[in-house]
Order: sequence, then structure tokens, then C-alpha cells
Amino acid sequence: KIVTSKDAYEVMKPVMQDLPHEEFWLLMLNRANKLIKKELISRGGVSGTVVDTKIIFKTAMEQYASSIIICHNHPSGNLRPSDADIRITKNIKEAGKIMEITLVDHLIIADSGYYSFADEAMV
Repeated sequence: KIVTSKDAYEVMKPVMQDLPHEEFWLLMLNRANKLIKKELISRGGVSGTVVDTKIIFKTAMEQYASSIIICHNHPSGNLRPSDADIRITKNIKEAGKIMEITLVDHLIIADSGYYSFADEAMV
């Protein structure tokens, strides 16, 4: 069960820590916040990866997810969200309202720890 940002971080830390490139992952949750599935959405370069909102929601709908958590890593170690990170989070949150799939959090993961949009009241 994923209740806090730390719970989500603990699920994704082994997958995303120490990567030399960016990856964007989707955690799909049921109504009880139990993890249905985690899936790699995109793999990119050292400084970015492409995030397609349509693919995120297609994947979530195929798993009958009630809510989602998005995660990506910053190989640079910088935990501060970029303008693009903030923009994609807003877009996914808005699309989720229409689809009735709640965006619970967006985590940025680096070797030094993580940044949670939910903990910072940004989702």
C-alpha cells in the first residue's frame, strides 16, 4: 500500500537510483492505494526524456487504475523540479480530472534522495 511519498520512493529507489540517463515511470494504484503495477513510460538521455500524457493515461486505463503516481529521475543529482517538470505535472493532473484518475504525486528521484510534488503542495 502506498500512503506517503516515502512509500512510493521506496518502491522506485531500487529501480531508478544510479541510472546514467533519465527514465519516467508510472505507478498505478487501485482505490485502496495498493500498487497494481509499475511501468516504464519513457527512457531518455542525460538531461531529459519525452513524456506523453496520452500514453500515461492509456496505460493507467488498461490497468483500471483509480490513481497514479509519476516518477522520474535526475541523473545530475539536482532534486529541484524544472519548469518542464512543473508544466507536465499540471497537464497530467488536469487530464486526470477529466479521466477520473487522480494524480497523487510526482516524484523526482536522485542518488541523494527525492522531491515530492505532493509534499510541497504542488499537485
